[in-house]
Amino acid sequence: MTHAPDPRFAVIVVAAGSGTRLRGGVPKAFVALDGRSILHHALRGVFQARPEQVVIVVPADHEAQASDIARDAADGEPRPVEVVVGGTTRQESVAAGLAVLRDDIATVLIHDAARALTPAAVFERVVARVEAGAVAVIPAVPVVDTIKRVDASGRVVAAVDRSELAAAQTPQAFRVQVLRAALSAVDADHTDDAALVAAAGHDVAVVDGDAVAFKITTTPDLERARALLALAPPASVPSPTALAPRVGIGTDVHGFGGEGTLWLAGLEWPGEQALSGHSDGDAVAHAIVDALLAAAGLGDIGTHFGTDRPEFAGAHAEAFLAHTAELLRAAGWRVGNVSVQVQANRPRFAARRVEAERALSAALGGAAVSVSATTTDGLGFTGRTEGVAAFATALVLPL
Repeated sequence: MTHAPDPRFAVIVVAAGSGTRLRGGVPKAFVALDGRSILHHALRGVFQARPEQVVIVVPADHEAQASDIARDAADGEPRPVEVVVGGTTRQESVAAGLAVLRDDIATVLIHDAARALTPAAVFERVVARVEAGAVAVIPAVPVVDTIKRVDASGRVVAAVDRSELAAAQTPQAFRVQVLRAALSAVDADHTDDAALVAAAGHDVAVVDGDAVAFKITTTPDLERARALLALAPPASVPSPTALAPRVGIGTDVHGFGGEGTLWLAGLEWPGEQALSGHSDGDAVAHAIVDALLAAAGLGDIGTHFGTDRPEFAGAHAEAFLAHTAELLRAAGWRVGNVSVQVQANRPRFAARRVEAERALSAALGGAAVSVSATTTDGLGFTGRTEGVAAFATALVLPL
């Protein structure tokens, strides 16, 4: 069934979540990004899309605060905004928003406030697809990681063909009557509104999402959003695909004195004294991580691998670099190449330099890594063989 185009649409911004995993001390939507809240940034993107009506669904006792945020985000322009209290589930919150929609609204977009950096172009794409005849539309991005099916014991059962997978985002657009009917017939909880509508028997179309429309759920997500905002003024965060290649530098220093054997440049060095550190003290790998994160504008190694992350205690280069590559991919970047210089009296790198390059490259998914090494002619702490210093330069490219 097709429908005549109707430009009138509303956006329901779901901002009723508690944000427990974000540990921000307030409901997630009210956590600050750059002095302004997650909800503020989400609304700026919504307002750029020029909807006929905006409904914000918030926790009880946060209505006045949400109204103030909406006025600030509107930059003095008159905006048709209503604020309502949400329920204990997403479906109850969406129903609360639908209850106050104007009668002349034909299309409704359900948007997570936690996807605060979603560009207005994504809103435009989903609305256009509904106007072209679809009853339900979601934005999505391809899944780039290798996906495994894992059983309860932690054993890999099978690989999953990612060519048929996509990561759903918001806003998700629906013909109002279709979403209302699906909500009235629901008999189970669904993870998003499209699943609810699909369960009611409707086809769901897909349009392109955007890498910066990620959901702010954890502390690393929060830091990533803050880093992206530092690259551009609020409400104009560029998609990585529109960016030019970027270069970052990173340094790291570790002193000798750790337990066990030395790990450096992704290799174990039997017979050499270990470096001290929260992980294995691999200054080479850590400098590379800092350079890559700096290039992508994603903070630094302390942001993502701090002492509050016990899973990285004692971890080697492979874990650090693989996780960093994942962070970059999630933000729309890939590693171009990395050059790292080691300054140390020991170990001697000449015999294992190629091996180190291969290990580091493999950990980064095959990106080119070059390693050089030098001494400091007896000067400084490296000259006194008290520790190791590493300096890295990294190039990242948009996906």
